[in-house]
Amino acid sequence: MKFIWIFGYVLSVLLANATLDAFIPLPLYGQLSVGTLFFAFIFTLRDRIHGYGIRYVFLAIALALIVTVVYSYIEQVPPRFIFASFLSIAAGELADTVIFQKLKRNNWLVRCLTSNIVSVPLDSFLFTFLAFYGMEDYPLSMLFQIIYADVVIKYLIAAIIAFPIYFLGRQTLLAHHQRVENQN
Repeated sequence: MKFIWIFGYVLSVLLANATLDAFIPLPLYGQLSVGTLFFAFIFTLRDRIHGYGIRYVFLAIALALIVTVVYSYIEQVPPRFIFASFLSIAAGELADTVIFQKLKRNNWLVRCLTSNIVSVPLDSFLFTFLAFYGMEDYPLSMLFQIIYADVVIKYLIAAIIAFPIYFLGRQTLLAHHQRVENQN
């Protein structure tokens, strides 16, 4: 089962990177990257992998980074986007993992939502500025719209995914993984 969660995580990262420069204007304020719709799954999927142990979390992150770089190279993605993606994923995912681990005494849902409070804006800010800052088609005002939309949508989708995983899994696999994780 752990490899299904890892596969879902890696696939979400890949799809997010494949659609990173396509945007949907929001009605009130913001520019939503299509990649954000996929990337929002990443935070909760990775938090779910924690139940199998920290080594699987790092395996998932490493695989996602490798797949992203290989895909980007094959598709001739500009190096700027590869660097932005790699650095923002590494920083955001590692920050989330550290916070998630420090909250071990809390239940999974609290850990998941709390760690996302830090990792979602960190990832969104880093990626947006590293990928688009200084490009003629992306003025500073648009960068802030992208960050705003990314943070709001990523956190909403991650929370929407987290609640059913938590409440449906409390009596099943998730409960077992929490017990195993607390023993480690």
